[in-house]
Amino acid sequence: MGNRMTCMQMKDLKGAFACGSKKEMNRSSSMKKLVSENEKLCQISQRFESFIINRIVSSRSKPRRSLSDPSPNDKQVPIFLENIETKKVILVHGEGLGAWCWYKIVPMMEEAGMHPVALDLAGSGANDCININNITSLEDYSKPLMNYLCSLTGDEKVILVGHSCGGATISYAMEKYPNKISKAIFLCATMVNNGQRPFDPFAQELGSAELFLKESQNLLYGNGKERPPTGLMLEKDQIKSLYFNHCSSKDIALASMSMKAVPLAPMMEKLKLTPENYGTVKRFFIQTADDNILRLQIQEEIVQKNPPHGVYKIKGSDHSPFFSKPRSLNKILLEIAQL
Repeated sequence: MGNRMTCMQMKDLKGAFACGSKKEMNRSSSMKKLVSENEKLCQISQRFESFIINRIVSSRSKPRRSLSDPSPNDKQVPIFLENIETKKVILVHGEGLGAWCWYKIVPMMEEAGMHPVALDLAGSGANDCININNITSLEDYSKPLMNYLCSLTGDEKVILVGHSCGGATISYAMEKYPNKISKAIFLCATMVNNGQRPFDPFAQELGSAELFLKESQNLLYGNGKERPPTGLMLEKDQIKSLYFNHCSSKDIALASMSMKAVPLAPMMEKLKLTPENYGTVKRFFIQTADDNILRLQIQEEIVQKNPPHGVYKIKGSDHSPFFSKPRSLNKILLEIAQL
């Protein structure tokens, strides 16, 4: 209304000056210019007012989303990386999984300018070069990662991310190649101390290693019943409830079709970790709050017994945040990369 009143007053003013004497012609000419400019301002103001009203109506028609509840169709907000030592991130899967489990994380990291590499450990994913029944040590199981680190040239370094029992694999790598690792990130993983087995953190859920090997119905005897078990294969219902309790049906279906038996020897091997090697690499731990296989209480005990440089937590995540909370996981990984 204020803008319309101003416009009407200026029109009247314009008419009054049009009837003035010749002595006031110069003054009238100046006022006409002023009137014309004022009319333009009125029009601009009215268009702006209309624009604002339309924006308000439009925004009311769409529900707002919090940062913790992004739309599946929303494009990721670009993240600009600064002061980063290395952009190369090696993603190491957990037991039974493969490089395929990182399919949501890889494009997100690439979009942010990182260079992620998802590996298949021995007998996992698409890596069929060795039968799991012939994997007798953590060294055998971790060979693809060891070969990759060995191939790095000069002062080139990488960031390691290990999920679940993949934590033991990256711990083994930290002991062997500490100078090639910038940071190690344990994702709800087995961040064990010297002399511990990767299986130990799972003991509260699955029972002691000795009891598990005697009573578990999920063991595989690839070399005969009279020989020690060689693998572990959980039932579909167990996999869903323990690993993917917050995942979509599509991701659960993908995992059910893609998961393989877990070689048992690497999980039962006691690690040898020294302060001179393993202890020189910066470690970070990412907790998953709604984890059913490595419960939050157990994760708290892990970080208390073997304190890392930093601890992060993903709320509402099960044991597979790369499926259930990929954006939250990606954000944390990028943040750690810049530390």
